[in-house]
Amino acid sequence: MARKRVNTTIDTMIGIDTEIIGNLGFTGGLHIDGKVKGNIFSDDENALLTISDTGVVEGNIKVNRILLNGTIRGDAYALNKIELSSRARVFGNVYYNLIEMGMGAEVNGQLIRKVESNEPKKILRLEETIE
Repeated sequence: MARKRVNTTIDTMIGIDTEIIGNLGFTGGLHIDGKVKGNIFSDDENALLTISDTGVVEGNIKVNRILLNGTIRGDAYALNKIELSSRARVFGNVYYNLIEMGMGAEVNGQLIRKVESNEPKKILRLEETIE
């Protein structure tokens, strides 16, 4: 079985002294050191969102892959995989297909596994409901 190439490049960075207010859509890789007050989403099936230990998101996230070392205040929808480091903090539910958690990671909500089917994957917009 051929392994799929995982995006590890950062195309966009939100610096530590930056605060974004509003919804944010992106493709490729997004790295957050600052603060985002709004929802974050990507239609890109190779999208990667990384949130550093200084990064904070106050809103819902729907992205293919999430690497969390900071804080999310809202629900996180990792359509493929979410990795929670030891400093990760989630104040909301985590929806995932695959999850990796470091010792000390904190989820103040439910962990809900969404099993991937053989049907073609449809990336949902934040306005749509996940079932």
